Order: sequence, then C-alpha cells, then structure tokens
Amino acid sequence: MNWDQIKGNWMQFKGKMREKYGELTDDEIEQAGGSEEQLVGLIQEKYGKTREEAHQELDRLM
Repeated sequence: MNWDQIKGNWMQFKGKMREKYGELTDDEIEQAGGSEEQLVGLIQEKYGKTREEAHQELDRLM
C-alpha cells in the first residue's frame, strides 16, 4: 500500500492509527489528514521516536 492508497482509505487507516498510537488524539490524527510527514512528526513528538523509527513503524502499519 502506498500513501495515495492511504489517503483513499483514510477512515480505515485512522482506526489502525488509534489502535497502535493511543496517545494521539482523534483531532491530531484528523489534522494530519493522511500526510505521511505530519504523522511521522506526531509519532516523534508523542513517543520520542527518531524520524527513521517513525517512518518504519508507519510502513509496517500500512
């Protein structure tokens, strides 16, 4: 799955994000709106991950 597909299936992906990243609020996830860079930034901020770790986790989640 790529980011164009994520944007097309945003509702399902939001559910996966909520399950994996419980500290992210619905508003934060919604504001990211399928933007990979915004989601990576949120994960870095909330979970203290490096940019590379956050990218890898999102790739696995897809």
